[in-house]
Amino acid sequence: MQFGVQFFPAVDHTDKSAADYYAESLAIAQEAETLGFTHARTVEHYFTRYGGYSPNPIVFLTAVSQRTKTLRLVTGAVLPVFNHPFKLAGEIAMLDGISGGRLDVGFARAFLPHEFRRFGISPDESQARFREGLEQIELLLTHENATHRGRFHSFEDVTSLPRPTQRPRPKFYIAATQTPESFEFAGSKGYALMAIPIGPIGPLIELYRKAWRAAGHPGDGEVMVAFHMFCHEDARLAREIARPPFEEYFRALNEAVGDWARGTTSRDYRDYDKSMRRLRSFTLDGQIASGGAWVGTPDEIKARPLSAASSNRSAGSSTPLCRSISARSISMRRKSPCACSRPK
Repeated sequence: MQFGVQFFPAVDHTDKSAADYYAESLAIAQEAETLGFTHARTVEHYFTRYGGYSPNPIVFLTAVSQRTKTLRLVTGAVLPVFNHPFKLAGEIAMLDGISGGRLDVGFARAFLPHEFRRFGISPDESQARFREGLEQIELLLTHENATHRGRFHSFEDVTSLPRPTQRPRPKFYIAATQTPESFEFAGSKGYALMAIPIGPIGPLIELYRKAWRAAGHPGDGEVMVAFHMFCHEDARLAREIARPPFEEYFRALNEAVGDWARGTTSRDYRDYDKSMRRLRSFTLDGQIASGGAWVGTPDEIKARPLSAASSNRSAGSSTPLCRSISARSISMRRKSPCACSRPK
């Protein structure tokens, strides 16, 4: 089991300047590496305080690569639906080279109606654009003189430069939230899974593992799951300190998904109108109880990954597991000597 940090901005220019946000985040990334965390991950979102300070994860991770030496750099995730495959393939290989081969690439479909609307793209094209874009990016990274005829983009005899440092390409993750087909797709293609839990995640991960095995891939795949986390030697203070940023994040999220909550529907996002409305009921205490937030004393938090590892073993799974936790847990480290430790 490995642990990393996730940078998911929930601020805008009225809260904090971009310069301050990036300076603080880069300092946290450096400290995370010093503390033994294995990876740093960030998102791609636009226009609102929910992720809007990270419109290009490649740019931020390039800066991280120059402040660190061993930290893996994870896009969590880039969005093919809003990017030309030439652009993403080139940027991915460029960062892979700049970092000396430390890049892992997570891909996602996007899920916010306001982003689709502002880019002038229908959410009903989400699956088709995602799968075509992913196929074309992989082709460009793994083959020279590549040719592909697609519905949205086509090209002939193209060699994307630079070529990847990791061969045949960096590791690919597929981000999935609640659509079963996304979990099955990741497993069948042999991609690692970037699970984003907003409800029961166990059955969906099992779908991924079944699809992985059915496709003949060795083992059970690889899963990364993200949690909110804050550690303090005093259990009461841990909750008091964590509550405002947790609530700020979910306030930003609920604002960003407002179109779903107001009744927007799409054939590519089955039941998102219902699940996004449920987010309004999320509280810190409820997320702690359900395991969606790791907040408490060092002993309380260390029990979380140990319990998860035990559950994995009891299910007969050997799936490598990565956990990404909120970068806020590192920024407050000096209040507590312990964050999460790896099970031995």
